[in-house]
Amino acid sequence: MKTTLEIPDSVFRRAKSTAAQQGIPLRQFVTEAVEDKLKATHSAEQKPWMKHIGKLKHLRKETERINRVIEEAFENTRMISG
Repeated sequence: MKTTLEIPDSVFRRAKSTAAQQGIPLRQFVTEAVEDKLKATHSAEQKPWMKHIGKLKHLRKETERINRVIEEAFENTRMISG
């Protein structure tokens, strides 16, 4: 089906350049990009919990720091008690 799309010039240039680098027509590149987006959307609908994966990643270092502090406190308590 033929259609007309309006996309920003910078996105168009990047898409056209990437399609050329891959040796495929822009039409094929856009079709594959839309198909990939639809698959990702469908997958997220199938597994709604997936959208939350990694949301707390920024707390990982803080959790490690807190665990070290707790472990050091227990070590100090053991030395004093023992």
